[in-house]
Amino acid sequence: MIAETLACLLLVLVVAAGLSRPVVDRMGLAPAEALAAGALLSLVAAWAIDWAVFTTGCPLSGYWAAPALAAAFLVAGRRALAAILRDPDARGLAAGQLLVTGWCVSFLSFVKNYSGGAWTGDSYEHWERALYFLRMWGHDRAFIGLYQLPARPPLANVLAAGFLRLTSVDYAHYQIVTTALCSLAYLPVGLLALRFGGARAARMAALILMVNPLFIQNATYPWTKLQAAAFVLGGLYFLLRVRDGGPQRGPCAALCGLLFGGALVTHYSAGPYAAAAAAAWLVMAWRSGRGGRLWGGAAAAAVAGACVALPWFLWSTGEYGLRSTLLSNTTVSMMQKVPGSLLVKMALNLRDTLIPPQLRGFHGTLFLQSSPWGALRDQAFIVYQLNLLLALGSVGFAATLREAARAWKAAPAGARAFWPAFLGCVVALSLAAYGDRDHYGIAHICLQPVILLALAFLASRWASLGPAWRAALAAGWAADFCLGIALQFAVEDFAIDRWLTPGRSLLEVSATYSGVSQENLAEKIIAHDAYFSDILPTRPAFVLVLMGALLCLALLRAVRSQPGPA
Repeated sequence: MIAETLACLLLVLVVAAGLSRPVVDRMGLAPAEALAAGALLSLVAAWAIDWAVFTTGCPLSGYWAAPALAAAFLVAGRRALAAILRDPDARGLAAGQLLVTGWCVSFLSFVKNYSGGAWTGDSYEHWERALYFLRMWGHDRAFIGLYQLPARPPLANVLAAGFLRLTSVDYAHYQIVTTALCSLAYLPVGLLALRFGGARAARMAALILMVNPLFIQNATYPWTKLQAAAFVLGGLYFLLRVRDGGPQRGPCAALCGLLFGGALVTHYSAGPYAAAAAAAWLVMAWRSGRGGRLWGGAAAAAVAGACVALPWFLWSTGEYGLRSTLLSNTTVSMMQKVPGSLLVKMALNLRDTLIPPQLRGFHGTLFLQSSPWGALRDQAFIVYQLNLLLALGSVGFAATLREAARAWKAAPAGARAFWPAFLGCVVALSLAAYGDRDHYGIAHICLQPVILLALAFLASRWASLGPAWRAALAAGWAADFCLGIALQFAVEDFAIDRWLTPGRSLLEVSATYSGVSQENLAEKIIAHDAYFSDILPTRPAFVLVLMGALLCLALLRAVRSQPGPA
């Protein structure tokens, strides 16, 4: 299984590194930009190829086209790629990506049962959707018995199906592929950190993501939100490059549109970001005047985004009809199920996303259980995953707010206006797009890109923090890691129960946890699925040693790097 895991990861990385090389190498981007944009654009290109194979009825062996072309492009463009990797910033991003991917896959090896909060069903829904794109089910399939195909956009599921067809069609390989794809979110985060604070910030970003509970949980839970966040942040980066001006404004505009298009076809939570970016672009174009080049760039971005998104919507409309295509997603269905004023729901969801339920006195019965460590895990889970502020870390949120205020005061007028308006628009639209009421918070649903953007900014401010704030952040990250990551995976691995209460059966142990955790384990048993952790022959102690080495490397890279310009 170790060889298969490495082969699976190599396949994903080859496609990400190679498929877009002929295009990206001709855009005149900086090396670090070419590396990060190339990976995201390669995923969009792989989606286009695999989608064409699926919808045209070609044999599924056509899924080999993406890795075959990627390998050929890597060989043909090896000199250009070598030139990119000679650049220290690009080389730092590549090294950080390898560390983050290895770190995430290592944590995946401890997941024997997905649990935490109220998360249930999503992992199997997207697994079933991947199987659909392997033509294992018909059009009338209701995923997990609830959702039609148009309820979710398909890019991540199509990519997973393509990689599974080339490796092995089982749940363990699905977990590996999904985690590898999700881990690529580091590249746009690192690129933004590089823009905000130089090479040291990009290296700090890798370390911060490795100890951030929200990032690690979303990288190892096989759904599509983190992949969508990667596209959103990539699109935002190139929107900022368009604002900068310069000779690369045209290619950056096209990249911005392509990546936001990819985000929309990955998860509909990207919609508010695309709308906010479009509004920002229109304001910039209006200020530049009628003859400004920004109007042409806006048109190019819109066409590029449409080229990515329209094939899905047109096909879905032809197969399922316009009503199902537009109205079966949960944004619409939840609004119909949960009546009441939209503004009231938005206000309450905002309150619940900013103030943890423990501080509001809210006591739901969803997480009742006899396991003390299971209860502690769930309490930590709902604040690290669902709360907008604490998702940044127990100390990280305070440091981020402090540094944001300092940066805002020192920024030029244009930046002062842009960021509050853009982020305010994103938050408002995200709250409006979520039609349900959630008393625990909705940061994990629509606001992951905002959280990752804030972490990139925090990484860029490390060099300007004083010793007291650095010490406080280090202590906070240690606490976040213990409560939000180590405890989480110890419970998902049933490790604490094996250590402290040996001799009990798996079902006896599971009965001490919440009903949600028990339901997830029952789904696994009924489906006869073996997880990656179930079939990995490596001893956990070896994996822990490997993880210790990865963490030490990340620490050394962050400490030894020279501060860059803020």
